[in-house]
Amino acid sequence: MTQEELDALMAEADNIAEADDMPEADGATMDAPEQKKPAFSASEELDEDGFPKDYRVDAQKQWPPPPPSADHKMVQQLDDVTRDSEEKATQVLDMLDSINNLLMDGEEEATGIKDVLNSNIEIFEKLSAKFSHIPSFAEQKDKCQSALETLESIETKLQDGQNDIMNIMDMMQYQDIHRQKIERVINVMRALSKYMNSLFESNIDDKSRAPSAVHLEGDRTDNLMSDDDIEALINSLGKK
Repeated sequence: MTQEELDALMAEADNIAEADDMPEADGATMDAPEQKKPAFSASEELDEDGFPKDYRVDAQKQWPPPPPSADHKMVQQLDDVTRDSEEKATQVLDMLDSINNLLMDGEEEATGIKDVLNSNIEIFEKLSAKFSHIPSFAEQKDKCQSALETLESIETKLQDGQNDIMNIMDMMQYQDIHRQKIERVINVMRALSKYMNSLFESNIDDKSRAPSAVHLEGDRTDNLMSDDDIEALINSLGKK
């Protein structure tokens, strides 16, 4: 499509827009202007907001820039990540601290049971020595000794569990470092955003600018406007 053809098309579209802007007879009110939607290809299936339904961020695809929805606001998503991760990390640390307290209580209770078993072993040793003809004293002493060994094994496992929890809590400190790194990225992105906005500022309002041509004479491209694209352009101009 040449520049001359495009100019003629734009002039016709302007005439349609001016006709639509005329107030209707008999005091009829004009329809509210529709919100301008992004210019995606007419062959794509669009949602109610005018964006492709199957839009996915993909470096290999030649998509237009992503729509400014909540799913594509990068700084907002990073803020959500830092907030949610900090919240979950605090919950995990609280749970680990609670588990560690339970293990400490278990170790303290095991110590009390161990004292009882040692006392029983001492009594059954004396009884077995004095009444050697009664085998039950020796049997009870052996049972108490076996229970004491099992309890000492449980106590060791409780201590190992406490050590593992302390190591996990130490490793969780890296989450705070990761949060600080993300926050540093956010600050850099915000600084760049403010700088770019300042760099591209203009005293001329975008509404007063003339529409730009898609292709100029001499451009080497096969990406010409299709009939569907032309029809979509006319319709969008007519609804301004």
